[in-house]
Order: sequence, then structure tokens, then C-alpha cells
Amino acid sequence: MAPLDAAAKADKKAEKKRDKPIALVPNFGAEVHGLYLEDLKVGMTAVHTKTVTDADILMFAGVSGDTNPLHLSDDFAKQTMFEGRIAHGMLSASFISTLIGTRLPGPGAIYMGQSLKFLAPVRPGQTVNTRATITDINHEKARITLSTQCSVGDEVVIEGEALIKVPTRNGNGAK
Repeated sequence: MAPLDAAAKADKKAEKKRDKPIALVPNFGAEVHGLYLEDLKVGMTAVHTKTVTDADILMFAGVSGDTNPLHLSDDFAKQTMFEGRIAHGMLSASFISTLIGTRLPGPGAIYMGQSLKFLAPVRPGQTVNTRATITDINHEKARITLSTQCSVGDEVVIEGEALIKVPTRNGNGAK
């Protein structure tokens, strides 16, 4: 085989390899990480917004097993003090977990505790605005405290406080 033929054959092999799709699997240790304790400051805030749909309520009922007809039956819910269906309180509260696990502090954070006060119902079709603000940082234990709040428009529907363990840059977060 002539050297040019061998080179052309090698080029075709290389070209075939390039044509194959490359799997874009993230390197979770380096690429998918939230903020470290050292990045955080009191007053930092993150927000998450979600419109609650009938499908969300139905799926939450299925996953949680909470099939209270207050959430699922128009006829039943009309007879209650709410005069119509409402979303599960914990569905709206789960948006706090979404915010903590994806934004502040984000991937790598460990939820340690949460207090909640349910102040008003959320109805299908309403948009829940969730906000978390750092109120305290415990460097010794690698933990933060967040003030948490869910609102619909100007009305606060849930308020509370979360305790979160946050990774440190050196990987030696306190126990």
C-alpha cells in the first residue's frame, strides 16, 4: 500500500470516530457543584418561581400518597372552608428544597432541618415565588441558617427557617 493510501485510510478512520456523538456526562465532583461555605455571606438571597398545575397536584398525590380529596376533588373541596381545591402544603414547601438544592447554596448542600408555618392556601394555577435568605453562618460546624418564604403575589403563604450543611473548599466540613 502506498503511503498516501495509508494516510487516506487513517484519515477515514479518524473521521468515523469524530462522527460518533460524544457523551456529555458531567464530572459531578468538579462541574456540578454549588457554592462552598467560604463563598457565602449573610444576606445572600435566591429565588425560585413555579406555577402550580393540576398535573403537579396529581403527581404529588401519587408520590406522597396524600390523596386527601381537598386536593383532588372539586365537589368535595367546594364544601370546605377553602371553597375549592388547594395544593398540598408540602408541595409548595418542596420548592424551598428545590431552591436550596439547586441555587443557594446548591448541589452538595445537605438539608438538616426546616420549620414551616402555613399561612394561606395555594390554588391550582397560582404562581409560588420562593425566597431563601442567609441569616446566619456557623463556620465551625459548616452550617447556614436560611429564612425561607413562599408567596403568591403579595401574600405570604409559607414562612420558616432552614438549617443547611454546606461543603467547604478543603472538603473537611465540620461534623
